[in-house]
Amino acid sequence: MRALITGGAGFIGSHLADHLTAAGDEVVLLDDLSTGSYDYVAHLLERSDVQLVLGSVLHSDLVDDAVAHSDVVYHLAAAVGVERIVERPLESLQTNIRGTEVVLEKAHKYDRPVLVTSSSEVYGKNASDGLREDDDRVIGSPRKTRWSYSEAKAIDEVLAYTYHRAKGLHTVVVRLFNTVGPRQSGSYGMVVPRFVNQAIRGEPLTIYGDGQQTRCFCHVRDVVRALPLLLAHPDGAGGTFNLGSTEEVSIEELAYRVIALAGSHSKVRYLTYDEAYEEGFEDMSRRVPDLARIGALIGFRPSVALDDIIRDVIAAHRG
Repeated sequence: MRALITGGAGFIGSHLADHLTAAGDEVVLLDDLSTGSYDYVAHLLERSDVQLVLGSVLHSDLVDDAVAHSDVVYHLAAAVGVERIVERPLESLQTNIRGTEVVLEKAHKYDRPVLVTSSSEVYGKNASDGLREDDDRVIGSPRKTRWSYSEAKAIDEVLAYTYHRAKGLHTVVVRLFNTVGPRQSGSYGMVVPRFVNQAIRGEPLTIYGDGQQTRCFCHVRDVVRALPLLLAHPDGAGGTFNLGSTEEVSIEELAYRVIALAGSHSKVRYLTYDEAYEEGFEDMSRRVPDLARIGALIGFRPSVALDDIIRDVIAAHRG
């Protein structure tokens, strides 16, 4: 099998490449290195079965050639992180929407199965206990930049589903819930690596809001083992699947657990959302996935507990 991974030099993409090559697949990594890193994949480029193609998913001819010479496509390329979306909204929209259009156009042209990574952000402010894939979205005003990422990912999902329904393309949509692990940067607002960096340096851990908002964190190792199973399963075609953990933690508690596990003497400090992002920024109070659908299809259950995830990130940052 020859797999194309868009965003292949990114955090999740590079781990997926590790997983696929270990299983005997050839891999083509397409990345413009805007948020990915050559360092994440340098160890793979010594292999004859891995190729790095430098370029953007907005480059139609480049994507055409990469898809034509692959058997399956994992579309991970996207502008990621709340901070990046708020700071560069137009560029983020173009990458997240037009990039997916290009990938789906080429996947259909060559009849290649394609997995599109979406996000728990599509649920918006829906704080239900166990978000199911068919639950309603609760989104703020389109004038708030905060929600542009949610809207873009929802459009990506509609495009993928419509290509399946109208054109028969084998598409799978995966909604990721806070994937964490080594190689993840805290530069774009990702909370676990940001907290870990601050704790190791003895700096105050910065909590946005009151810290009572809750999230669930899933190790990247669990995520990448699930993606090929979803794409390969014939009953996954046209489907949308939550992928994450159900171990819920408040951001405040997360900060104190990072401090304890890092053996740090750091304190915590609180910033309002207006100070952290922009005036009028809105956040969701809770985000917990229902994993029944993915469990029924491929038997997925997260295997790494939160404390072990934190320990793994701490070890990676300490090198």
